[in-house]
Amino acid sequence: MRKLSRSTENLAGQKMFQILTRAKELENQGKSIIHLEIGDPDFESPPNVVEKCIQELRDGNTHYVSASGSEEFKAAAAERTFLSRGFKPSFEQILVTQGANIQIFYCLATIADPGDEIITVDPCFVSYRSIIDFLGLKGIYIPLQESNHFKLDPNELEKVISSKTKAILINSPHNPTGSVLGEAEMKQIYALAEKYDLFLLSDEVYGRMIFEENFFSPSSIDHCKDRTVIIHSFSKSYAMTGWRIGAVTGPEKLIKKMTLVLETLNSCVPPFIQSAATEAIISDQIYIKNMISEFKERRDLIYKCINSIDFLSCIKPEGAFYLFVNIKETGLNDVTFSQRLLDEHGVATCPGSYFGKSGEGYVRLCFANSKKNILSASVRIENFIKDLK
Repeated sequence: MRKLSRSTENLAGQKMFQILTRAKELENQGKSIIHLEIGDPDFESPPNVVEKCIQELRDGNTHYVSASGSEEFKAAAAERTFLSRGFKPSFEQILVTQGANIQIFYCLATIADPGDEIITVDPCFVSYRSIIDFLGLKGIYIPLQESNHFKLDPNELEKVISSKTKAILINSPHNPTGSVLGEAEMKQIYALAEKYDLFLLSDEVYGRMIFEENFFSPSSIDHCKDRTVIIHSFSKSYAMTGWRIGAVTGPEKLIKKMTLVLETLNSCVPPFIQSAATEAIISDQIYIKNMISEFKERRDLIYKCINSIDFLSCIKPEGAFYLFVNIKETGLNDVTFSQRLLDEHGVATCPGSYFGKSGEGYVRLCFANSKKNILSASVRIENFIKDLK
């Protein structure tokens, strides 16, 4: 077979989907599986959003629209940004996309050339590494420490900035650890981006899932006019993972170029999905508030359960819906732990090393599942630990 491109050689994809596939195989064999492996809310998408999409389809809203997104959606997104981050971006600062992953791809493809450096953290969301590698960029990964509650230390950040650095990519609330960067830390990070004239990509997909601290976005400093880019989607906060819809906000010049990339590769986001997303933004948010309140209760429950099990420990996450569990005292590496827990006790989890070297010795549990299933999973995990003794 002919060789494929060098850019595909190190593509890893999202390995948690591979775990999901294995878990589904076991279910098809009749085994009971509790899914804690993938970040997909167990809530249904808001009913009014679903109805809006159906109506738009029936009304024939199924044709091409502007590559940058509908004005209706942009107006709603701008208003939501004002309510949540204190400023209203122009339409020229907003690009409607197929979710958040592609926003990172479009952005890095637009701002960086092969060999340029992108600074982010380790562990990090798995797509960061794949996108950076695929584009021929050099990822600079700052290890996050449990002793610092898995938060990025701005002092460590400045140490790795070089003449080749093009951007800083941060994620708060953080996947996979659930850590949240406070206002002081965010302002320090922004100050470094300004000092060295770098783009600051702020992945805020979990921005509404904050359980303790108030959410702070670096976009409130420059209003996305100079260097900050907000990465955002509807997947988590609106339980719309399968809809593949989001909006990225950034400097006008950058968004204009990113729009051309989207136009080249995808033409546009389906208009009926944009209309449904608009409905999600402008309608009563009580459904979403109740969902996040439920996630907080689940967070408290799973945190208590896991810390009561011998050889396991974890820090209480401040946001998102993940628990990053230290399993080092079990004597197993994280991949073996996760594989055996799935095969022997029917609990699907994700090894921490899938998110980077600093994730070795940890396992990520996603608590986007019912309290009943969380309690059942905790019993199975405890039995698994007992079997190891």
